Amino acid sequence: MIASLTLTDFRSYASATLPVGAGGVVLHGPNGAGKTNLLEALSLFTPGKGLRSATAQEMGRREPGEAVGRAWAVALTLDGGDGDEIRLGTGTQSPGASRRIVRIDGETAQPGRFLDYLRPVWATPEQDRLFSDARVERLKFFDRLVFAADPGHAASVSGYDKALRERLRLLSDSAEQNRAPDALWLDALELRLGEAGARAAIARAAALSALQSGIDARGDRPFPQADLGLTGEAEAMALEGLEADDIAARIREGMAGSRARDAAAGRSLFGPHRSDLTALHREKNRPAAEGSSGEQKALVLNLILAQVTRLKDEDGAAPVLLLDEAPAHLDARRRAALFDEIEALGLQAFMTGTEAVLFEELKGRARFVRVEGGTLAAEA
Repeated sequence: MIASLTLTDFRSYASATLPVGAGGVVLHGPNGAGKTNLLEALSLFTPGKGLRSATAQEMGRREPGEAVGRAWAVALTLDGGDGDEIRLGTGTQSPGASRRIVRIDGETAQPGRFLDYLRPVWATPEQDRLFSDARVERLKFFDRLVFAADPGHAASVSGYDKALRERLRLLSDSAEQNRAPDALWLDALELRLGEAGARAAIARAAALSALQSGIDARGDRPFPQADLGLTGEAEAMALEGLEADDIAARIREGMAGSRARDAAAGRSLFGPHRSDLTALHREKNRPAAEGSSGEQKALVLNLILAQVTRLKDEDGAAPVLLLDEAPAHLDARRRAALFDEIEALGLQAFMTGTEAVLFEELKGRARFVRVEGGTLAAEA
């Protein structure tokens, strides 16, 4: 359980400490006060760039006249039970540094190790129209759900993306120089793509099945149920139960067959990176993309609640729920239902909103913190 969050020269905060504890935390205050900055800080305790997909250079606080951001730090103290205390930290060591460091109890570690201690899952206003926005954003959202339960998935996706960039660079450079690309190098890259892509596809298929089961088990709730799907040949093979070697071979074949087309297009037109998450609003029997922002947000929240329920049921690190502008596009009934479910699941949840009144149902059940001017003021 998170006991406290401390920020140093992070975004709008020169220095701030947020005592936490069991249950929910409501962060309220005017637009631009720094509420989302706190959620972003918490989201850094997972592989990747966090909920804003920002670089380390963008996160350092700047005073007027400073050309680059300062060195910054975000630290968590976890209550491990039985009096045990665990310290997690991340940040940069010098102003404008492009690489952030990771430490666990003072020792340097890889970002994936954070998932041994907590599993942040988040929803932001940008996801309120997730199913009608760009495909790449849906896949990123789904992949984050996957590696919250399967930390190895982050390494598979990262390895795949790196090999994909190298392959495209080789194809593009060869096309510009009007020469044939190095076939042996391409073969090696496509071997890596096949192996990493097969692992990613299998993990996505397993997560899809688990999340669908979780949604179905939730029954008749105020949040609409969705029938989920994954487009993509590799994922379809995984859902059919094919072995990793067969999926990897198909990815390699597809990559080899699309070399000329990819070189001409300047982008990779085949592979698991082009897969997509689909959802059908079950009650209305219509694609989720046709729903309003409120309906899409409710579908996303139901998916996230199924995910955190799944994580709670597994023997692993505790899920932490981050909801930016949590009440937006939700009617009073669904707001109350969301708060009730968070409490029933016993989650540590951090929720932001401009008005405290939107969280009235949580009075006496959650910690309220006023955020304004780079300061945090706990309320009784």
